Amino acid sequence: MNYIILIIAGIAGVILGTYLARRRRAGKEWAQGRKSLTPLERKPLPGLIKKQAQEKEENKRKITEFFGVAQNNRVTNDDIENLLGVSDATATRYLDELGKEGLIRQIGKTGRHVYYEKVK
Repeated sequence: MNYIILIIAGIAGVILGTYLARRRRAGKEWAQGRKSLTPLERKPLPGLIKKQAQEKEENKRKITEFFGVAQNNRVTNDDIENLLGVSDATATRYLDELGKEGLIRQIGKTGRHVYYEKVK
């Protein structure tokens, strides 16, 4: 009697496994057949890029104004993070852009002893 139950359970398991495998394969084939847009094909919402550019310029303006208030006219990456509420990477990008524009210069290469001064 126990053997019959084991055989029936085994057959049910094989049938269920086959069903789930076919269903999964069909889902993958459907997903591959569907065309997804690349980032270049996606069009941003109207005005989004303009809004982001305005925010970026506003943040860069705040940074340059902060140099007048900063102690010894020295600003660190952490100061910018706290001022704008942005990540370390974003603060670094802002400071790099201002450096490329010739408004500030970096003193030091790496580490916690790096600071920025406004170009006079």
